[in-house]
Amino acid sequence: MNAGPATLRLPALAHDAVVPGGFGHGFEARAGQYITLIDLHGRQAGDFVAISRADPGEVLSPVETRRRNLSLFFALGDHLMSSEGREMFEVVADSVGIHDSNVPACDSTRYAVDFGVPGHRNCLDNMAEALTPYGIDALHVPEPFNFFQNGPVTADGRMAVTDPISRPGDHLVLRALMDVACALSPCPQDIIPGNGLVVTDMRIAVSDDPPTSLEG
Repeated sequence: MNAGPATLRLPALAHDAVVPGGFGHGFEARAGQYITLIDLHGRQAGDFVAISRADPGEVLSPVETRRRNLSLFFALGDHLMSSEGREMFEVVADSVGIHDSNVPACDSTRYAVDFGVPGHRNCLDNMAEALTPYGIDALHVPEPFNFFQNGPVTADGRMAVTDPISRPGDHLVLRALMDVACALSPCPQDIIPGNGLVVTDMRIAVSDDPPTSLEG
């Protein structure tokens, strides 16, 4: 049986929040700071977007990241790129190693039309609400990275979405390479696979120093 993820020791925090499952949260990080995302209960995907504080038109870009890394997926040590082809984040720790950058954020129309649930909370609106102070509305929310989401590509080239393999305490640590404003939405999906049909909370922490792992 696999051991659980190593417990993290977090340094002094500039920002610390538990984001309720199905809702959104906005925060900032300066260049050089570390952003730690923690799946508190396991099997919870989180949509994540970021914009440059110097230029809100420069955004975290899955497309540019795939082009830079020559891969549909990112790995430890890779850089997540901006829409201007600049390095925005460095992946410095990752206890699960499976994330998605292909599937767009669900919106109110998808829930109403595809699932017959009008008014259901959704990642697009969650992230737009979180980025409202920066002048970003739902039409201008960038395409997300879906952290912890298990989105394999099938042998015939199709995208699939299955439940995450992340366990309680699994985490991803990014080092910001420019001043950014970010939004995180622990995905509200509870109708089809994607969160084990149970929506749970995630934690976001921003620190000047990197967290350290406590094996045990």
